[in-house]
Amino acid sequence: MMILNILIGLFGLGAVIFVHELGHLVAAKLVGIDVEAFSLGWGRKLVGFTRGGTEYRISVFPIGGFCKMKGERSYATALENDEDSIPQEPGSYFAAAPWKRIVALLAGPFANILFAIAVVSIVWGIGFQFETFPNRIILASDYLELQEPTPADIAGLKTGDVITSLGGEAVTSYADVQQMIAQNALEPLRAEITRDGQRLSLTVTPALTKETGAGYLGVYSWVEPTIESVLPDSPAEAAGFQSGDRIVSVNGVPVQHTLDFGVELDKSGSPAAVQVSRSGSLLGLQVSPNQEDQTIGVAFRTTTVRTPRLGLLGAIAKGTTETVKTLAISVRSLRLLFQGVELTSAVAGPVRISYYIGDVATSGFAIGFGEGLRSLSNFLALLSTVLFFMNLLPIPVLDGGQIILALLEWIRRRPPRPRSIYRYQLVGSVVIVALLFFALFGDILFLAGR
Repeated sequence: MMILNILIGLFGLGAVIFVHELGHLVAAKLVGIDVEAFSLGWGRKLVGFTRGGTEYRISVFPIGGFCKMKGERSYATALENDEDSIPQEPGSYFAAAPWKRIVALLAGPFANILFAIAVVSIVWGIGFQFETFPNRIILASDYLELQEPTPADIAGLKTGDVITSLGGEAVTSYADVQQMIAQNALEPLRAEITRDGQRLSLTVTPALTKETGAGYLGVYSWVEPTIESVLPDSPAEAAGFQSGDRIVSVNGVPVQHTLDFGVELDKSGSPAAVQVSRSGSLLGLQVSPNQEDQTIGVAFRTTTVRTPRLGLLGAIAKGTTETVKTLAISVRSLRLLFQGVELTSAVAGPVRISYYIGDVATSGFAIGFGEGLRSLSNFLALLSTVLFFMNLLPIPVLDGGQIILALLEWIRRRPPRPRSIYRYQLVGSVVIVALLFFALFGDILFLAGR
């Protein structure tokens, strides 16, 4: 399954990279920079044709692609020939005015952001539904022996609270809680809650999970212990559990929610005496949990969230706002790298990114075609937004670094020397190689732990 996930993910990652390179191609041609080759994929050419001075090809590894502009490495040739200036061959990259180069460079990242907006807009235009749990919470500290209080404890949250708003945004499910908390590490959030019928307002500040960079609150969802389905050939089926049964107690200990049930089941040994409510009557059952994981093979009732189909303008507006939110999160995440986040865990390489894409896709499609398509589309949109942001960072070699170089030339009104560009690119290469080292090392640790 891991290999399948990685293969599926590689094609998803490749699609996002291809969109990026396509942006460079279109813009370069519009501003008069010749493109020597544009490839779908990498490696040896399989098939291709030439049109308008550009060779369009499909390469042996159909993942991502590249856009080779004419003379984009002519500074290296000039350096090899001991020349003090870069050759200004007509139609070449360095012969173009700085503003034209900036347009060609910006087009790649902006193709990614437009792709993200388009994908998210389509998802919201079609409408979707997903399964989640209630926004009523349980404090982790009520069930775990912790050395220090959790952010939920510090904020004054209590088991049984219903979170209705976080950071000014409405919360209707536990998925909303998870998303807001994960995306706002170390950011104070105003939380509106309902407790015993009263509305209260608190401030919660999610802690930083150094392994991932995500926020952490220290709560679980309060899931009612009502059985949705019973797995075939499971201990629960053998014991006589049925869909619709509500678990009342385990070995005489009352059960309020599924966490209670799991905890008491772990304590019970085998067999466990479970009392259920069925059609208004109480019924006692004896069940022996699986020895490996202490489960009995039941799924509990979830909450179905359905979003309405939006019109064209509404979908585009939603796609734009959601993409802007993702971009803001990317900017904040960069800051977290300097606040103790473990680089090998937080900076994912191509293997982990591909695995996550594939895992999201296969998990979603296991639920249904619509859920799989929604999950995959949202992840690709997220990845495309991150690629937009990362490529505009002022690091030599990346688009952002090249834009700075063109801006300096524009301001100074004279091109840099080949040796200066070479040194500039060398610095960027060292930074990228260092980040790639951390990412690949993290990928190896990730694979070793699977």
